[in-house]
Amino acid sequence: MRSDAVHQVLEAELDAARRRRGGRPPRVLDVGGGSGVWAVPLASAGCSVTVVDPSPNALAMLQRRAVDAGVADQITPLQGDTDALSALSPEGGADLVLAHGLLEVVDDVEAAVSALAEATAPGGAVSVLAANRYAAVLGWALAGRLAEALQLIQDPNGRLDEASDTLQRRFDTDGLREVLAGAGLTVELIQGQGVLSDLVPGSALDNNPRAADTMAELERAAALRAPLRDIATRLHAIARRPA
Repeated sequence: MRSDAVHQVLEAELDAARRRRGGRPPRVLDVGGGSGVWAVPLASAGCSVTVVDPSPNALAMLQRRAVDAGVADQITPLQGDTDALSALSPEGGADLVLAHGLLEVVDDVEAAVSALAEATAPGGAVSVLAANRYAAVLGWALAGRLAEALQLIQDPNGRLDEASDTLQRRFDTDGLREVLAGAGLTVELIQGQGVLSDLVPGSALDNNPRAADTMAELERAAALRAPLRDIATRLHAIARRPA
């Protein structure tokens, strides 16, 4: 797994799950992660991963990636969505539930978060990556699209009009914390992903390994620091189900 702030947090969470399970492989449930971007590296790190996704094409891509990586026996692909999690999640719940890029596209976010919480083992955690409202505002404003930037600030869901926006909603830090806590989860961390790296010109990193290392260190340092965290491209939350 990579060394950015999100991956470091997930690695620590998986280490804790291994200790809780007496060294047995952590059980991961990846909801909406059908193409395997997260599932395959997690399986390669020794996890048992169940992937639930409504798209058969995404699940087919996942299976190809899993075979190529030699971890097909550690990944269980299942077609479904959050409505079916109670039947598709590992028995007793997962030690780590991923909802990366999920909450901004579901129709009923409260119901989806409740399903994620119920699919989590007591003491386990839900990891959420979600689109950040204020990063989108900043992006539109810097592009000179001031009407769109104003709409994103004023709309209750941080959304443009339905015809031009593929997302149902965007989050800010307080909104993400509220929706997770509303499902009975204890929010332990909210940090940013893509805090400054998406703003730095590529020319600053070209052919300069030292600059790339410095950029990675800068990202990790900025991930937890408001207000920098609050303009990150995506917000990352860790929320725990009480033991």
